[in-house]
Amino acid sequence: MLDHLSIQVADVEAAAYFYDTVLAPLGGRRILEFGDVIGYGVDRPVFWLGPVTTEGVAREAHIAFVAADRASVTAFFAAATGTGAEVLHEPRVWPEYHEHYFGAFVRDRDGNNVEAVCHLPG
Repeated sequence: MLDHLSIQVADVEAAAYFYDTVLAPLGGRRILEFGDVIGYGVDRPVFWLGPVTTEGVAREAHIAFVAADRASVTAFFAAATGTGAEVLHEPRVWPEYHEHYFGAFVRDRDGNNVEAVCHLPG
């Protein structure tokens, strides 16, 4: 159902470093940049970063990226923790979602819950 998603970040350069690092193991990369807005994807930009343009306190978003296999989830987790991301949940099977749901969760610099998930059997 989603065509694309955009989030606001306090420091675009710092957020870009994080997402450059954690999306690479999932096959994602910077595809488009204009000004201080960056679009990531595999073949077209579907995930966007931009500076905060609204007033008030930002609320946590949960962003789950598809991983091709469980090894990619684990690589995402290693990349994220290598940037200093807060660990929310280490890679594991989450049977409460479904029997093959394998995911890892971290918190980015802006407080968002960022996940990589594979739905395939081990």
